[in-house]
Amino acid sequence: MGLTLYGGARSRASMPRWYLEEKGIPYQWIQLDLEAGEHRQPPFTAINPFAKVPALVDDSLRAPGGEPLQLFESGAILLHLADHHGQDFNGTATEVAAQRALATQWILFANATLAVALFVPSNREREFPRLMTVLDGLLAEERSLLAGPWGNPTWTVADCAVNAYLAYLPIFFPQVDLSAYPNVQATIAATQARPAYRRVMGLA
Repeated sequence: MGLTLYGGARSRASMPRWYLEEKGIPYQWIQLDLEAGEHRQPPFTAINPFAKVPALVDDSLRAPGGEPLQLFESGAILLHLADHHGQDFNGTATEVAAQRALATQWILFANATLAVALFVPSNREREFPRLMTVLDGLLAEERSLLAGPWGNPTWTVADCAVNAYLAYLPIFFPQVDLSAYPNVQATIAATQARPAYRRVMGLA
């Protein structure tokens, strides 16, 4: 069976799904009807007892009890895919360890800091301009958030996590003026133009 990804429309499942599509990794996609509460029913709660999407089942690895590996939380899923399926990290053991640490940093930033700045109104007013200013400068310097002397690809799991949230801006907050952040705007436009992203978001 390989990889099975569970998600719903307009959910964080779009991030690992985009990663899988971008890397050409075979997987089965199961879309749950969130409005009907399908994610709160067995057998999905056997995969994620917290009844949240996304969730991943990986038949290529076994959990301690011998069953296929089951994961929830988009960040954990992304890191697992990068570690075992996406070949994002390469080089010596020390270089790989550093690359993975940086990827973890960006994924946690996306899910714990950037997401809160975007989706919590009080934080959006207070934190959003500062975060966008810093991120705009960083995006001007690198084509990939993990770019460096290791010879990485120009698109990695770190870019997937951060750029997915940036691309949410015109979808969920079209009223937000991004003219002060030209590199963020360019990153959003580049993301929206990627064929894999367009397939996942139903734009192709």
